[in-house]
Amino acid sequence: MVTLLLDDGAQQFFDWLRTEHFPPERNHLAAHVTLFHALPGERLEEVSADIGAAAERSPFDVRVTGVRFLGRGVAYALDAPELTVLRDRLAATWGPWLTRQDQQRHSPHVTVQNKVDPAVARALYDRLSADFVPYAVRARGLGLWRYLGGPWALVAESPFR
Repeated sequence: MVTLLLDDGAQQFFDWLRTEHFPPERNHLAAHVTLFHALPGERLEEVSADIGAAAERSPFDVRVTGVRFLGRGVAYALDAPELTVLRDRLAATWGPWLTRQDQQRHSPHVTVQNKVDPAVARALYDRLSADFVPYAVRARGLGLWRYLGGPWALVAESPFR
C-alpha cells in the first residue's frame, strides 16, 4: 500500500478519531490516506525508487473538504490538485501492475470509522458534520506499507524535501 503522509497534528487528530470510533478488532493501522491499495511485492525495489523520485518535491497543503458518510462508516474527504497530479503520475508509471481498485478514479479520504452498524455510522456522521468547517493540513511525504495478514508494517517513508 502507498499512502500520503500528513503533518503530525493532522495525523494525531485522525488517529484519535479512528481509535475512538473504529472497531478495535479491525483497527490494524493508523489513520491514513491510501493512494494505492496493492502493488506487486516482487516489484518492491522499483516501487520504492518511484516513490522516492515522486517525493522529490515540496510539501503541499491538502484541503479537508467535508465529512463523508460511507454507509457503515465515516471518512473525511480531501482535495489537493498537487495530490491528483502526483497520484496520476505514479498510476501512469505503474499502470500494468494496478488492480481494478487502483485503476478507478481516486477519491482521497481518511477513514475514521468502518464496519459498524449503519445507525452508528449515521450518528457519528451527523455529529462530525454538524459543525464542520473546511481546513487545510500539510502533506509531508509518501509511505510504503506491507500487509502482514491483518496488521500492516511500514516499509519506508519518503519525506517531501
